[in-house]
Amino acid sequence: MIEYNVYCDESCHLKNDDSDIMIMGALWCKKDKVKEISKRIREIKVRHGLKPSFEIKWNKVSASKVEFYMNIVDYFFDDDDLHFRCIIVKDKKKLDHDRFNQTHDDFYYKMYFDLLKVILVPGDSYNVYIDIKDTRSQDKVDKLCEILRNNHYDFRKKMIKKVQQIRSDEVEQLPVVDLLIGAIGYLHRGFNTNKGKMDLIRRIQERSGYSLMQTTLYKEDKTNIFIWKPQE
Repeated sequence: MIEYNVYCDESCHLKNDDSDIMIMGALWCKKDKVKEISKRIREIKVRHGLKPSFEIKWNKVSASKVEFYMNIVDYFFDDDDLHFRCIIVKDKKKLDHDRFNQTHDDFYYKMYFDLLKVILVPGDSYNVYIDIKDTRSQDKVDKLCEILRNNHYDFRKKMIKKVQQIRSDEVEQLPVVDLLIGAIGYLHRGFNTNKGKMDLIRRIQERSGYSLMQTTLYKEDKTNIFIWKPQE
């Protein structure tokens, strides 16, 4: 049995925000590699004159710091222990929850399950960490844990060991998820005015070999992308 840590983040997930997409992302690695990966990320920060505590964030990407963020992206692609998957919900405003007898929260959990189901392998165990978003976060975390365990018949809690909230500044891996989903979300929302961000997106495209605009193969385990569209 191999134990993994899975770090999850989301953007534009609220029903009535100013975005027409929702994006959820997960980065995972073996638990025994977490300390080594964290050390490497902090070393990149220091090499660029930043404090080890500097928080990686998509919103901080600019032309002046683009080389630092390029190095973070390169590290992700160079380290075989790191894997990433995301789901992009297109045309979010077309979602008809009444038609499918569900709430927006119900849909949110379905998408989270779809995000994680490709990652989870029977026989292995997982610690799932989710970025704290709002005051209802704990209720969402408990519900997601219940859904994951029930769908995998994990009644003895051996596969899904825990689903836990964490702050993005508590670990080095979670901000990398923010960076990757931020880049992909920026592209899917049609933005292109920030040169630093566009340069970083092009680096991700080059290193992944994907346009980031289409669904990848189901078994792709480095940069796995699934684009979900509402039924007409």
